[in-house]
Amino acid sequence: MQNKKALIVVDVQNGFTPGGNLAVAHADQIIPKINQLGAYFEQIILTQDWHPAQHISFAENHDGKQAFEQIELPYGPQVLWPAHCVQGSHDADFHPDLALPQAQLIIRKGTHAEIDSYSAFREADRQTTTGLAGYLNARGIDTVYIVGIATDFCVAWTAIDASQLGFKTYVIVDATKAIDLNGSLQHAWQDMLAAGVKRIYLKDILAAA
Repeated sequence: MQNKKALIVVDVQNGFTPGGNLAVAHADQIIPKINQLGAYFEQIILTQDWHPAQHISFAENHDGKQAFEQIELPYGPQVLWPAHCVQGSHDADFHPDLALPQAQLIIRKGTHAEIDSYSAFREADRQTTTGLAGYLNARGIDTVYIVGIATDFCVAWTAIDASQLGFKTYVIVDATKAIDLNGSLQHAWQDMLAAGVKRIYLKDILAAA
């Protein structure tokens, strides 16, 4: 792929794969495809959920609340999750099958205890940035391809932000996996398409190579 294109690999971590604290069914099945894609990009960025134990999105940090309930926070509605991807834990480590040693940058997100962070570009308050847009702009990258976990949360928020920030944005459908919580996958795709995100498949990348 030309230097103006980058692959963003979202949260391929133990916590979101089978056996993890917030496991997405069959999410490990996309890892070989992501590894295969790595050969077609010179610019690769990994994101890593990296929460403090007292994170506001963890149900256990709210008396009387259960995982997957929703609460209101100053920045808006927040789904409460099982504690996952705590900083320095095995759950937060990249999945051992992920083989992208050529990746240049790791963006750790969800590091602020009082703000959740799905997007690789902006935290859930929509104000706190990660610096990823500046990194891409400094390298002349204008097009991003997004893969990883979960399609309907971190992948979708990353893709929508990328498009809104002016990047031509593609989600490689068969290199993502979704939680699909109460119809969240359908809603996420509606939002992504409305934001100008394009759906493509691994075969499209291979055909263009």
